[in-house]
Amino acid sequence: MASETSGYRERNSTADRALIILGMFTEDRLQISANDVAEALGSARSTAYRYLQTLVGASFLEEAPNGGFRLGVAVLELARLARRGYGLTTIAQPVMRELADEVGETVLLTRLVDDTAVCIERCEGAKQLVRLSYERGSRLPINAGASALTLLAWLPEKEIRSILGRHELQRFTDRTLTDVDRLVDRLERIRTTGYGLTVAEVDPDAMGIAAPIFDESGSLAAALSIVAIRRRVPEDRTDVLVTAVRAAAQTLSTRLAVVSS
Repeated sequence: MASETSGYRERNSTADRALIILGMFTEDRLQISANDVAEALGSARSTAYRYLQTLVGASFLEEAPNGGFRLGVAVLELARLARRGYGLTTIAQPVMRELADEVGETVLLTRLVDDTAVCIERCEGAKQLVRLSYERGSRLPINAGASALTLLAWLPEKEIRSILGRHELQRFTDRTLTDVDRLVDRLERIRTTGYGLTVAEVDPDAMGIAAPIFDESGSLAAALSIVAIRRRVPEDRTDVLVTAVRAAAQTLSTRLAVVSS
């Protein structure tokens, strides 16, 4: 009985009902009414209207001039972001594959999502000997690692401090920075050199090299990074990896600008 009650509540949650309402729109149905929603939810018209007004307040719906409701600007913005994200990964995959094969290391594509560095794509070299476990969708520490620091480095200082202030900055090794002022100074150096290089800041055995990817407006869109086992990267090879990842990131910036224009 408890399981059935839990399932009922889950199916009838506010979030589920909101998704049902949004899912009512199709190519042939660009406008819905409170009566339509009441029928779909199996609820009173007043209850349906309350859900509709909540979605209107969040800009997911708007009232149509001739009555009823149509999709709002928040849905358009989500669609824009979805297309942009999909376009980025599609453009990035062949470049990432070429880079991974060239250097024989793991290559990551990351971007800021809700103030967090998230891995949105990964690639490994065809002849790579050591494989690292960075999964798509995994969240990375905001204060450590080449990817996260590079994503922050091109933001205004006020925004950087705001983001860092909203996170509990963890110390993973004795090289991890948790002081905001020191992190801001570090980010300025990354912006000056044009790439981020970290050694043993998250994992004592790993190093990362990341370069920024810019969109058509010149704003930071994502970061491209190489992650490697540090003992496999002698000092004279570091410059080779830096050059490779920066060149690949520049290629992606150029292609992203072309696609967006």
